[in-house]
Amino acid sequence: MKALTETEITEAVRKGRREGQDEMVCRYAERVFAMIVRQVPDVMDAQELTQDTFLRAFSHIDSYDPQRASLSTWLCRIAYRLTLDFLKRRRPMIVSIEDTQVWQTDISNEELEAELSTGREQRISQLMEIVDTLPDDERMLLTLYYFEDRPLTEIAYITGIEASALANRLYRTRKKIFKKLKIDN
Repeated sequence: MKALTETEITEAVRKGRREGQDEMVCRYAERVFAMIVRQVPDVMDAQELTQDTFLRAFSHIDSYDPQRASLSTWLCRIAYRLTLDFLKRRRPMIVSIEDTQVWQTDISNEELEAELSTGREQRISQLMEIVDTLPDDERMLLTLYYFEDRPLTEIAYITGIEASALANRLYRTRKKIFKKLKIDN
């Protein structure tokens, strides 16, 4: 049996055909789950959010525009919004005083890259601990950019934020991580 194209999957889902839904889930569930589980540490919650993503996709398939994004990117946009909503309900937003001072340190992109990409096991462990303390939207941006290896244009579609603003946010987030690494050492 030949695999369905994205267009065929979309049409089958629009018509309520089970094979379109099955193919969509089989093809994209693992990627959607991987994105969510990096943000939601409880596997059961991540699985539920993954299911919710596909249920939402099935019921809103008419809003999918293949001219704007691939089916995978559209599904990640749905997962992104559901995950952030879930995290907002679960965790109050906390802004530390040191976060407001991070912009005062002038660091070049080269310095940031050199410091953050050091591959020592201890450094990686420190980085993961710091990333876990970041606000949900910043962790999600790092996940999409570094773990999912998505370009800023796709992340802009997923998040609904302009690519240039995302580039600035990514720089500020990396700068924040850099500063926390310096404080911890």
